[in-house]
Amino acid sequence: METMIEWHPVVLSLKVAFTSIVFVFIFGMMAAYMMKTLHFPGKAAVEALFILPMVLPPVVTGFLLLLLIGKNGPVGKFLGDQFATQIIFTPYAAVLAGAVVAFPLMYQSAKAAFQSVDSKLEDAARTLGANEWRVFWTVTVPLSWPGLVAGLVLSFSRALGEFGATIMVAGNIPGKTQTLPLAIYFAAESNDLTRAGLYVLLISVMTFAMILWLNVWSKTRNRNTAGKELF
Repeated sequence: METMIEWHPVVLSLKVAFTSIVFVFIFGMMAAYMMKTLHFPGKAAVEALFILPMVLPPVVTGFLLLLLIGKNGPVGKFLGDQFATQIIFTPYAAVLAGAVVAFPLMYQSAKAAFQSVDSKLEDAARTLGANEWRVFWTVTVPLSWPGLVAGLVLSFSRALGEFGATIMVAGNIPGKTQTLPLAIYFAAESNDLTRAGLYVLLISVMTFAMILWLNVWSKTRNRNTAGKELF
């Protein structure tokens, strides 16, 4: 297999997915908790904006990111003028694309997990003197952990398989920005079906293993929880 495929797209895809998921996990939790606890005008519109990348075609999301971070975009122009640098067509752009398309999955999972927490338990912690930060980390997050882990796994898988937005902002530069989905597409386009098939097998095995682990972990945790409740 080593002679038939290049490993750089595989390694880069894993790096991009792991880096993306750090931002997605943090900001997805923050956004979900904010939408649960705060009430303000336009809340529905903000939530729709959070979910939008999940329903938009990825290439449309990529085009919007291109307008934002391109050389003439507000972010791209600022980086160019102030720091003489650009993130367009770099691995950082691939990380941004992966994070944006994976964010809605983490947000939705975290929101559902937070809403499932009994508010009476959070109120009890507050009456005992805990501030909101402590309530969040000692009560809300531990009770929401299964949903947060599910969101983490699904978001990682989505970032790992991102194609449309990535090709718009990171391009397909072999050895630099070519991720695994891009390698699959261009290998198939050049009629190198063996290489494309091996890449497909790799990414399928990785994502299947993660989903399988999540299912086994969830069932084991549920059995353990049920057993504790009996005693």
